Amino acid sequence: MPQGGHNDSAKFSDDFKRDAVAQITERCYPVREVAERFGVSQYSLYSCKKKFAKASSGDAEQDAEIRRLKKELARGSEERDILKKVTAYFARDAK
Repeated sequence: MPQGGHNDSAKFSDDFKRDAVAQITERCYPVREVAERFGVSQYSLYSCKKKFAKASSGDAEQDAEIRRLKKELARGSEERDILKKVTAYFARDAK
C-alpha cells in the first residue's frame, strides 16, 4: 500500500484503526514502526490516535473501575463466607 496518501483513514475500518492505535497506546510501539507495519502514513496514524485514544481512555477508566469493584466484591463475598462459618461454629457450640 502506498504510504503518505491523504486517503489512508478513509479506506480502513474503525476496527483496523483501533488496532493500530492500541499498538501505540497499549503496547508502546513507536508510531513510525506501527505505520510501516500497517501500511499507513504516520500522519494518518496520529489522526487515528487523536480520535480513538480519547474514546478508549474512557474505556480504560471504566475497565479500571470494574476491576476495582470486582476485587471489592470478592473481598466482601469472602468476608461473608467467613462470617457464615463462624456463625455456624458458634451456633453448634451453643447447643
